[in-house]
Amino acid sequence: MRILSGIQPSGKLHIGNYFGMMKPALELQEKGDAFLFIADYHALTSVRDPKVLREAIQDVALDFLACGLDPRKTAFYRQSDIPEVTELAWLLSVVTPMGLLERCHSYKDKTAHGIVPSHALFAYPVLMAADILSVNADVVPVGRDQKQHLEVTRDIANKFNLQYTPVFKVPEPQIQDHVAVVPGVDGQKMSKSYNNTIDIFGKPADVRSTIMRIVSDSKTVEEPKDPATCNIYQLYKLFATPEQRQDMAERYRRGGMGYGQAKKELYELFEAHFEPLRRKREELAGNLDYVEQVLADGARRARAAVNEVLGQARRAVGLD
Repeated sequence: MRILSGIQPSGKLHIGNYFGMMKPALELQEKGDAFLFIADYHALTSVRDPKVLREAIQDVALDFLACGLDPRKTAFYRQSDIPEVTELAWLLSVVTPMGLLERCHSYKDKTAHGIVPSHALFAYPVLMAADILSVNADVVPVGRDQKQHLEVTRDIANKFNLQYTPVFKVPEPQIQDHVAVVPGVDGQKMSKSYNNTIDIFGKPADVRSTIMRIVSDSKTVEEPKDPATCNIYQLYKLFATPEQRQDMAERYRRGGMGYGQAKKELYELFEAHFEPLRRKREELAGNLDYVEQVLADGARRARAAVNEVLGQARRAVGLD
């Protein structure tokens, strides 16, 4: 089974990225032939400063390696190191209906939150389809809110296969129902677009300050509270053991514990989880040659798969 995941280097990675994409992707490297790419072409739709982009790409590589990515099990590469993917995106574009792209929620959401509309932003589902189809991925793990992205890829693959000759394996979405939508400090879904994130490798003092700003209701310390509607508790659950979750939920319901105490306990669990990974990341940052070698090796493995698929697609459309 071949598994593909990708992530944009569009800013510091946060715990929404970690629990929503990173941790599930790292677990899947034990279950099949894993491909994981840094989607730097996609990031160009929102990151226009070359220096910022270079730093963000390096940060993503360091973050994943620090969090447990094993380059022996996962082909880890930069999207831009596989130029054949962009050629494949053009071949897919010729069979992609405008209406299919116009129905995509992501474009509407991003432009509504201030990202400048562009052809790249509008057409990025085609490039994403090329990322997936180019390595013959069997499975693409996504959250339920991203299911539409995979449906577009499946539609494009089927249209190409019908228009020309069957070339592409139609991938199956692996819906990560067990992955919760991670709330941001303001209660919305955690997203860089909303400026409500908690960085996984932020400075401890900055992380603590951010956690202490998590929005809560106005209940007093003495009043009972509902853990199911509390942003602090929803974040606490991500780090806590079942016993810790039950204990805090019970303290919420009987009253006598304030939100400040809950935030303090959340920070302590956050730090216990990420402090060892932070040390590992610092070691990797001192050996960037190794990080670059990992990405180069991953790109070589990916290009072997991509060139085989691209060759078939070129022949199918008549570009022999």
